[in-house]
Amino acid sequence: MRSTPSSRRPGTELLRVAVVGPTHPYKGGVAAHTTALAHELRRAGHDVELVSWRHLYPSLLYPGRQKLGDERPDVEPFDRTSWELSWARPDSWWRVGRRLREVDVIVVVHVVPQVVPAHLVLTRAARRRRGSRPRVVGVVHNVLPHEAQPGADLLMRRFFSALDGTVVHSAEQGVLAEGLGAQHVEVARLPPHLPGGPPVPRPPHDGPARLLTLGLVRDYKGIDLVLEGLRYVPDVTLTIAGELWGAAGERVKMLAADPLIAERVHLQPGYVPADRIAPLLAQHDVLMLAYRSATSSQNVLLAHHHGLPVVVSRVGTLPDGVREGVDGLVVEPDDTGSLVAALHRIANRDFLERLRDGVQAPDLVRPWSSYVVAVEAAAQ
Repeated sequence: MRSTPSSRRPGTELLRVAVVGPTHPYKGGVAAHTTALAHELRRAGHDVELVSWRHLYPSLLYPGRQKLGDERPDVEPFDRTSWELSWARPDSWWRVGRRLREVDVIVVVHVVPQVVPAHLVLTRAARRRRGSRPRVVGVVHNVLPHEAQPGADLLMRRFFSALDGTVVHSAEQGVLAEGLGAQHVEVARLPPHLPGGPPVPRPPHDGPARLLTLGLVRDYKGIDLVLEGLRYVPDVTLTIAGELWGAAGERVKMLAADPLIAERVHLQPGYVPADRIAPLLAQHDVLMLAYRSATSSQNVLLAHHHGLPVVVSRVGTLPDGVREGVDGLVVEPDDTGSLVAALHRIANRDFLERLRDGVQAPDLVRPWSSYVVAVEAAAQ
């Protein structure tokens, strides 16, 4: 396992590349990242197509809203995109694999183990014989799911055995991948693929500190911990903007209704489209990322891009983008006491202003150069 250098390697061959993964109209960070990756590989000179899904998950696996309607895409769509794959049509997995036999590299975007059988069929169909082209690279967002799933280890071992190289987003994930048999593992920080466009002006505000959580409510995101922390810190408010999914969503609704904090909690249930993100961030002071567990996230970059400090848990790569006490605070995961101490500091207006003054706009360009190098290296 190695971390990829931050510049393009001289002499890297230009390749015919097929990126296989979700894209618009699917919503969320993985679809945005997949689309941006196709754009960046083309920008690096490669001949790129994007192969996506007509139907990605059965509703049993993802009961929330899977696709955008008329909302603006999170990332500019990629022009050479086809929607040929369906979870319910194994023949589509084989057919697409056969069609991709003539490309040099297939980049398979992995998120959940349930899609591994489709990726294995596609990979086998694409190779006339073992060891022949195309080479197959896995871009692995989560080596194992946040919530334990029976059989996930076995499926991931099978998946890694079919890959020529793997890209992960943290050293911790790299160790986990190698433990499941992955070879030629490249570690590259998750590059920015920020939805919502540029920041908008912030209206004046002289009230209590306004906290925000953004995105699908899941247990591992620790939003219930933030609600519990509010009970001990009266001088802050909290907005929860995102889909309230399953048991975690029900728990958040129950905690938010507590009379002790109900007047300071604002639920905005439902998907937050791209054109609402910048105004929503402009109406808040701190983005809360009190995750119980994490691999990588671009939400620290998103907050800093819009001038907001963050409170993050010490999990995954979340603390890597935070200068403690300068542009954010780092708390211990699943630790209400640590979180309450951070909220007390945030409630102090002078301290909050110092954090805001310490936020610097992130570099949105150079990280992609490093990331493309990682994909190229995994393909060699």
